[in-house]
Formats: sequence, C-alpha cells, structure tokens
Amino acid sequence: MALAGEAKLNIISKFRVHKTDTGSPEVQVAILSRRIAELTEHFKTHKKDHHSRRGLLLMVQRRRSLLGYLRSRSPERYKTLITSLGIRH
Repeated sequence: MALAGEAKLNIISKFRVHKTDTGSPEVQVAILSRRIAELTEHFKTHKKDHHSRRGLLLMVQRRRSLLGYLRSRSPERYKTLITSLGIRH
C-alpha cells in the first residue's frame, strides 16, 4: 500500500533539506509516518489483517531507527522534525 505519487511529492517538497533531496532522514521519516497513519486507519476497519500489521511493525521500527540516527547526528534537526510531524510529545 504505497503512497500516491502526488502525496509523496508533497511530503518530499515539505521536508527536503536541499533542492534535489529525496532520501534524507527527514524525508524518509515523514513518508514512513504518513504510511503508518494510513495503515493505522486501515486497521480500524480490518482488525484481523495480521499480515499488514507485520508490515506496520517493520515500518515503525525503521522510523524509530532513522529517528535515533538523526538524534545522534543532529539534535536540532531531530527536534524540528518531531515537532513538525507531531510525534514523540
């Protein structure tokens, strides 16, 4: 269940570090957060979809790993990212 092209481009343009950026930790975390939110909504109606739930857990772990990397490398970028995404109050 991938994101639509236009939605993904909007996320990339909002969180990119420079003009041609598509793979910085900020962009990757933002895309994963969007996909996690969509899957969370999916599970409200499909409670027994355990195969997709495994994918959700893998995405959450990948996002957590990227956030840990960003926190260790650049704490100020980490703080601006989590406040803009509204995660980890």
